[in-house]
Order: sequence, then structure tokens, then C-alpha cells
Amino acid sequence: MRIHHLNCGCMCPFGGRLFDGNSHGLFAHLVCHCWLIETERDGLVLVDTGFGSADVESPDRIASFFRKLNNIKFEHALTAVSKVRALGFAPSDVRHIVLTHLDFDHAGGLSDFPDATVHVMQSEYRAAKVLEGWRATRRYRETQWQRRLDWQFYEPLGEQWKGFSGVMPVRGLHEEILMVPLPGHSSGHAGIAVPSQGQWKLHAGDAYFHHDEVHKPRRHCPPGLRFYQRMMDEDHAVRVNTQNRLRALALTEPDQVQIICSHDAAELRGVQSMSSRQYAAS
Repeated sequence: MRIHHLNCGCMCPFGGRLFDGNSHGLFAHLVCHCWLIETERDGLVLVDTGFGSADVESPDRIASFFRKLNNIKFEHALTAVSKVRALGFAPSDVRHIVLTHLDFDHAGGLSDFPDATVHVMQSEYRAAKVLEGWRATRRYRETQWQRRLDWQFYEPLGEQWKGFSGVMPVRGLHEEILMVPLPGHSSGHAGIAVPSQGQWKLHAGDAYFHHDEVHKPRRHCPPGLRFYQRMMDEDHAVRVNTQNRLRALALTEPDQVQIICSHDAAELRGVQSMSSRQYAAS
């Protein structure tokens, strides 16, 4: 399987380096790191979608609080459907979309791929439908996905994988793609694991926001991202435990498992460069 590392969204909250640890100037730079996976028998598989074309055309699909806080840049060129076309594929080639969760910045492009089956944790979908509390009514935007008909839901009842329990293969695929429960950030948050280029790659979604939270012996996170994570936590203690387990995996098996998150721009640039070198050498 070949994985394309795509940036399907741009958020530039105020704070610069104090927010994201990397940026110069007054504004930070957060990406929406999605995967487009080329399989041999199952067409294209998209992991998360970032913002969609309908979000660009109607930004009020996103809650005003998050539009302003995140200073979202709505651009058609950054949508997953534009990135898919730029790679020479048609939107209909995307047969499956596997979601880490249903937050507005991960599921906005669902409507751009009407032929795809959508895979998500059952508890995540339930929370997005029930909308309990201030945070849920703003993080979940049903207008992004309310017309979807083809869903596959998952309960954390699978096998063990790399110290994580309840891991399930994504249904309907000949290729091995795993749904890995990574709870805490949202009600049904999950990571997506794929074997590629001789190692496992784990898209950890929003289980962490900054590379040094899991790839250093001692956790480091810039204050802005630390605040944002805490604000978005469905269960803070559980999210911290999930992050600690990811850190242990990253430090003990760095050659066997490559772990990435959704919003670290520097991390995305690094894996894009590494991926280009690997495929060029193969």
C-alpha cells in the first residue's frame, strides 16, 4: 500500500510559537494531516477528510467559536477532493473513508465523496448525534455528514495490537487496515494503523497535537496547544493515559511503528519528505 500524506486544511490561531511551538510571527500554523492510501484491490482509502468544499463555500457550517479561535483559512486547493484530483484520481476512486473521529476539522470533506463507505467508532457517531453540552454542539457539525447513508460502525471489541486493546480490522477490505481505539479526546476517538514500507504507520488523530508529546522521553507541548487539547478533552484522564501509552510505544519501537498526529505542521513536512525518499528508493 502506498500512503500519500496530505494537508487538507489550514488553521492559523493567534499566538505564533507560543501556540504551536514552531511558527514565527503572530499566528500559528496547524494542518489537517490526512492519508490517501492506494490499495491493490480496494481502490483508494482516505483517512480523515479535513475541511470540505462545502465548508469553503459556506464557512458557517463550522461553529463561529471555532472559526474565529482557529482562524480557519477556507481554500478549495486544500480540500481532500482537490488533492485527490491533483494526484490524478477521481473522487469516485475513493471507496472507503476511515475517520479518527467526527470533529468539524476531520469530517468536513465527507460530502465530497458520496460513493465511499464511512468507517467510524459507534460511540463517536452516537455522541455526534446526541450533542450533549456546549462543546459537543460546536465540535460536531451534522450538516457535514447528515446525508451519508453508507456507514460502518465499530465497537472496541477486537484484538490486542502493540499494547492497545479492542483493535479491529476495517471491514470490506482485502488490505490490512486497523481501527485502534485511542480514547479521551472525543467519545469514540480512534487511530488508524497501516503496514507500509516495512513498518506499521499509526495515524493517531488528535490523541496528541505536538510531536514532542509522544516522541520525547519527557512530554513537551507549547502552551497554546496544551490549552486547546484540554478544552477539547472529552475525558482528560483517559486522554493523558492514551498519550502515555503512545509515548511508550514510540520510544520502545521507533523502527517498527511510525506514529503521526493530525495537526503538527512540522511533523507533516517531515513525514512527507521521508515518504518521498522511501518511494523514490523502492
